[in-house]
Amino acid sequence: MKVVILAGGFGTRLSEETDIKPKPMIQIGEKPILWHIMKTYSHYGFNEFVICLGYKGYMVKEYFANYFLHQSDISLDLTENKLDILDSKIEPWKITMVNTGLKTMTGGRIKRVEKYLENDTFMLTYGDGLANININELIKFHKNHKKSATLTSVQPLGRFGALEIDDNNNVSNFTEKPIGDGSWINGGFFVLEPEIFDYIEGDETYWERDPLENLAKNGQLAAYKHRGFWKPMDTLRDKTELENLWNSGKAEWRVWDE
Repeated sequence: MKVVILAGGFGTRLSEETDIKPKPMIQIGEKPILWHIMKTYSHYGFNEFVICLGYKGYMVKEYFANYFLHQSDISLDLTENKLDILDSKIEPWKITMVNTGLKTMTGGRIKRVEKYLENDTFMLTYGDGLANININELIKFHKNHKKSATLTSVQPLGRFGALEIDDNNNVSNFTEKPIGDGSWINGGFFVLEPEIFDYIEGDETYWERDPLENLAKNGQLAAYKHRGFWKPMDTLRDKTELENLWNSGKAEWRVWDE
């Protein structure tokens, strides 16, 4: 089963970083967030990826084109222009990188890679969200309900800490960033059947609007409830929080061993 990753947006809310690189190439622990997402799927045995490129997509191509060199210890003999690989740590990945247009919307990007998916069930996620989702359980859930689409629903943390105030207006407790208002939102990490392409008209289609709404109206969309770690990297503050979790050894999305 192939994994499609949406990696073509402008990332305007992270302009501090995206002025010089595409959002999926912003680093967490010296590795692009895109790498972290791919490592999650790879941990469960899914190693074929289709990456939907757009804004500064050439940087993603260059990163993976030189990945072998990036991950290896090397010896250079400049007098003979000779390079020897001493040790390498290479992922078992097969990566198809597709230019899906600079201003194409999310649904349009998915439509543009249809021909690379061979009319099979596939997975889809965003190139800026991390989670410790059990991919095998997600796929099992999808197969059991036999609908066209499964999305992963999550409950994000609240933006602010919450106060518990008693009848006398005394603060009795303070909760740092509790779960929000109890509602579930779309957290990405989809499993999809080929018929979802019938719901996408073209480049101007937002995947999150008409396609998902119509799938829901037709009874073809199910939600896999994930109660574990999930966090998108929308702002510089999010990026800093993810970096701190990684550096402190508390990165819950790190489900792989190395």
